[in-house]
Amino acid sequence: MKKVAIIISANSDIAYQMCLKLVKDGWIVIGTYRKHDENAKNLINLGMSMHQLDISNINQISDFVSGLSGKRWDFLLNAPAIQSPVGNFTDVDFDEWSNSIHVNFIEQLRITHKLLPYRNKDSTVLFFAGGGTNNAVLSYSAYTISKIASIKVCELLDAEIEDAKFAIIGPGWVKTKIHDETINAGERLAGKNYQTTLDHFEQDNFTSMHDVIGSMEWVLKQPKEVVGGRNFSTVYDAWGDEKLVRLLQNNTNMYKLRRNGNDIMPRGATRNKES
Repeated sequence: MKKVAIIISANSDIAYQMCLKLVKDGWIVIGTYRKHDENAKNLINLGMSMHQLDISNINQISDFVSGLSGKRWDFLLNAPAIQSPVGNFTDVDFDEWSNSIHVNFIEQLRITHKLLPYRNKDSTVLFFAGGGTNNAVLSYSAYTISKIASIKVCELLDAEIEDAKFAIIGPGWVKTKIHDETINAGERLAGKNYQTTLDHFEQDNFTSMHDVIGSMEWVLKQPKEVVGGRNFSTVYDAWGDEKLVRLLQNNTNMYKLRRNGNDIMPRGATRNKES
């Protein structure tokens, strides 16, 4: 029996390439798109079941799930993403900031919540991470907070739901349309990331799509105890290496959000020698 994948925002650049790979590998792939662009047209012509869906519209989500007629799935990929609003928190429009949190986090959980009852056993749910987990990235607070929340929710859901695995992948700098938001914002709003983005395009310095898809396939094929609840990096992690698998099997905290430095100054420790 063929496996079934549901790809939310299937016409976005990375998700589009993943759709092509899954179809080639014999999966039944169901995709959504918000705007009918060239990628959406190509996937329809490929024979995929494509559905127009705005994930911010609760009624459209309900109609989409109902239209699946109880079809059970093995893989769910959440791919929607926006970087806007670009700028310091105090300067951006808060409604736009809030909308970014919804698109990048809340609405993806809403549709995941609606679809989970129709999962097959040992199904996989995959999200995309972004920059900012290790430092304070200026000018992208809504996007960064959404990605950090997504990292944690993968761990939480993976712990709660025993017959499915949840993971998240940071693909690095990939040549996608999302960078247009930084370029359009300009240096005043985007800060140093504006020039960094221009440099990446000038030097064609991007993570290869081949590696991004390869890392996603690797996560998809691994058992829950290896990848469940973890945040992987396409660029920095040795995915595909059995040594990494063994490390992950022996370290339940690896690649998860944790507070660092708990052992530096335990409560009750002597801070000075004065009585």
